[in-house]
Amino acid sequence: MNEQKLSHFIGLDIGTSAVRCVVGEMAHDASIPSIIGFSEVENSGMRKGNIAHIDEVAEAVVKAVGEAERMSGQEVRRATVNVNGAHVEGINSKGVIAISSADRNIAIEDRMRVEEAATIVQLPANKDIIQVFAKNYRLDGQENIKDPVGMHGVRLEVDTHIVVASSPALRSLDAVLDKAEITPSHHTITSLGAAEALLSRKQKESGVAVLDIGAATTNMVVIEDGEVEHIAVLPMGGIHITNDLAIGLKTDLDIAEMVKIKHASLSKSSTGETSFVRNGEELRFDREMMRMIVEARVEELFEYVDKELKKIQKSRKLPGGVVLTGGTSKLPGIVDLAKDSLELPARVGSWKHINRVVDGLDEYKFAPAVGLMLLDMYLGPGSAGNSVEQEPGFMQSINMNLNSLFGRFKK
Repeated sequence: MNEQKLSHFIGLDIGTSAVRCVVGEMAHDASIPSIIGFSEVENSGMRKGNIAHIDEVAEAVVKAVGEAERMSGQEVRRATVNVNGAHVEGINSKGVIAISSADRNIAIEDRMRVEEAATIVQLPANKDIIQVFAKNYRLDGQENIKDPVGMHGVRLEVDTHIVVASSPALRSLDAVLDKAEITPSHHTITSLGAAEALLSRKQKESGVAVLDIGAATTNMVVIEDGEVEHIAVLPMGGIHITNDLAIGLKTDLDIAEMVKIKHASLSKSSTGETSFVRNGEELRFDREMMRMIVEARVEELFEYVDKELKKIQKSRKLPGGVVLTGGTSKLPGIVDLAKDSLELPARVGSWKHINRVVDGLDEYKFAPAVGLMLLDMYLGPGSAGNSVEQEPGFMQSINMNLNSLFGRFKK
């Protein structure tokens, strides 16, 4: 009776400047959903990735969901939703248990127990755990085990990366979704959604960083050997470039935003003057001045990125390089600047391999929402129910054949 409903998956990306919703439909003979609906609605209720006005954000979510419903012809009542803001951070933790069964055989319950043991960490009172990623296991001293189930031993250990977020911020997000009458199937991080849409299995194995440069924040994730190694949210994005241009060019913010989108470039070959007419007035700006202003801010962003890579000893050591996405990745010359600043391969991400029934999606802006839609399928029913069966218990085991970057996921 519910087969028609259960073949649809929804990603909801609540960003600082816009709310984006993507609806995917799974055909019987397909391995991933096709995009049948999407929407983008301006969001004025957030500041620096955090919810500042619950009613305004809820209104934007309602409008975005409504537009996606009209385009796809599907009712949207639940979705996989991102958690944004600089309050999101990743910490490493370890779990250890003894195998008490008579035959010393590692069962799924043992794997879940050791992962649960890793979550027993001292957290500030205002932080909650969102996700737990198991990076590798050790069994009686044997290292680099990806899945210990079926093996024999006495002492089982696991190294995990735990993603935590501000409790008040999570409550505000839940309040927004409650007002919009949307039930979250799962909460996850913006950069993980982008990574799911943009990365191949080979890139996930070799070592790669994904940078989703949004309006007010840059979401970063490092993946190696198919596992999440590091997550960070940097308090810098496209708005900061706009503000710098407004100050440096001595112009209004709306004009600075237009200059950034249509005229700014990081290419050193960009010289001379650019001009355009606004409200009957001709405006002229020096291209070299624009480049210097934008370059200074983007270089600062890449310095923050390199600091994060140094924390995990991966600075200049990722064979898969850096994959850029988000609206700011449209800047001409940003790939070359990333290569020079980070001394790594760099490219702008693409998800052209995902089928779409509708046209008009901006590949730069919609990567996180598309990835969230894919994760809505990969992660299964969650708390709200969906269509992929999952193992019971504290942790879910994700089907790696679906090319999901997740090994383990904690609701």
